Amino acid sequence: MKTLFAATACLLALGTASAQSATYAVDPTHTFVTWEALHFGTSTSRGRFDKKEGTIEFDRAGKTGKIEVTIDMASINTGVAPFDNHLRSKDFFDVANHPTARFVANGLSFDGSNVSQVTGSLTLLGKTGPVVLKAVRFNCYMHPFLKREACGGDFETTLQRSLWGSSYGLPGIPDNVRLTVQVEAIRQ
Repeated sequence: MKTLFAATACLLALGTASAQSATYAVDPTHTFVTWEALHFGTSTSRGRFDKKEGTIEFDRAGKTGKIEVTIDMASINTGVAPFDNHLRSKDFFDVANHPTARFVANGLSFDGSNVSQVTGSLTLLGKTGPVVLKAVRFNCYMHPFLKREACGGDFETTLQRSLWGSSYGLPGIPDNVRLTVQVEAIRQ
């Protein structure tokens, strides 16, 4: 009877532990924040932010979580230094006064056991507004080198930049910017 009680207690403890939230650190080597916008209706300008950090609290069984990601706006990289400098200026990101952007989310939607959508808020240029990221794919796996669980996916949305106060070049430079976030995070 003691053995049965002990085994039941262990199973209950394991079941409880698996339903609890775990913390994941964003892996900067497998996380990319990229954007694209039309340039006067002729070609597409593209770039990325090279420095970002964040944490994700995720309870897959409970289908809940919280995401906090900070982006270093000075790390913008288009591959063209003069264009990067213009994007850092007051015309676009005003990096001197707003060095970071921050995304915070606590709304996760699921399709089965996989995240299908993330709802949160983006603070950019000192203004905070709602953002919904659609999951293109999502998966968790055992990282072969770290021997810990890693979760991630590709997420996308389209932002209307004027809602955050970036109106330089409108309407020649369109208001809509496509944002794609490829993210992987390692369980801590």
